[in-house]
Amino acid sequence: MANSKLNVGIAGYGVVGKRRRLCIDQNPYFKTVAVSDITFGCKGIMEDGIRYFPDFNSLFNEDIDVLFVSLPNHLAAEATIVGLENGLHVFCEKPPGKSVQDIRDVITVEKKHPHLKLKYGFNHRYHDSVKEAKNVIESGKYGEIINLRGIYGKSNIIPFDKGWRAERQYAGGGILIDQGIHMLDMICYFAGDFEEIKSFISNNYWNNDVEDNAYAIMRNREGCVAMVHSTATQWQHKFRLEITLRDALLELTGMLSGTKSYGDERLKIIPKKEGSSVGSFLEITNSYLDDNSWQREIDEFADIIVNDKVVENGNSSEALKVMELIYKIYCADGRWKDAFNIQLP
Repeated sequence: MANSKLNVGIAGYGVVGKRRRLCIDQNPYFKTVAVSDITFGCKGIMEDGIRYFPDFNSLFNEDIDVLFVSLPNHLAAEATIVGLENGLHVFCEKPPGKSVQDIRDVITVEKKHPHLKLKYGFNHRYHDSVKEAKNVIESGKYGEIINLRGIYGKSNIIPFDKGWRAERQYAGGGILIDQGIHMLDMICYFAGDFEEIKSFISNNYWNNDVEDNAYAIMRNREGCVAMVHSTATQWQHKFRLEITLRDALLELTGMLSGTKSYGDERLKIIPKKEGSSVGSFLEITNSYLDDNSWQREIDEFADIIVNDKVVENGNSSEALKVMELIYKIYCADGRWKDAFNIQLP
């Protein structure tokens, strides 16, 4: 392996696929050799020698070892399955598909190929603020989690060139499955599984057949409560996650991104002040200026393949759990469930 690289094919060469390639080619074990995207229209070779195709199935005729999937939701599981069946390690962006059954189908195939590595792109886990918050929680310094409260929102569900995100037949859902999935993944990452769920889901503003707002309150077996608002009517993009521990409050605000529209990424640690009736005036603020999350994620995946390690972050079991949670939130609103005939996982 020291003298050779793993050949990588990228299925879906849009904004995310191109960003992944930058990190792939920075890794000493990976080398991009072929990409596919419907926008190509025909096959050809780029100036740098990368072969391109309009259909992702053409990638399987190339000499590749690893497949990166950055396709629309309705194609993600299909491409992942075909990649595994062709003996490839697979990295798939979130969500893992457009339904719970999609990821279950993937897992069925994955079990037939235990030597292959499958990882899902829950990128937010690799941000500095999230990693530091996880370290603080696991240290036990401030005690157990009492509750969590998260808001993640943007101003629309339809990027100008990707209208499929607002169509249920292609996306499977709206803002919750598109962006809110990151918030739910982080909440489960910090506090484990949630079993009792109440929700309101609506599409009253954009009037698509997918949700533009999802409001959920959840409780786990230990009594920890989480409240989540996933929204496509946040006119100024916003990320905020508050985690109340027994002896401190953690505030994660802002999220470094390609658009720079979520503000500066910060983690505040606000220790509880004993005997105070007005709360604490002490806070420790950590600010993060560089987004290394994408490279960390790629480097971890390469290390997993090269050194035959277990996928601990973003494995198929975690992908299934967060998709099941999304559909439980949909179904907890009876009117939404009935309106679109959504079935419980």
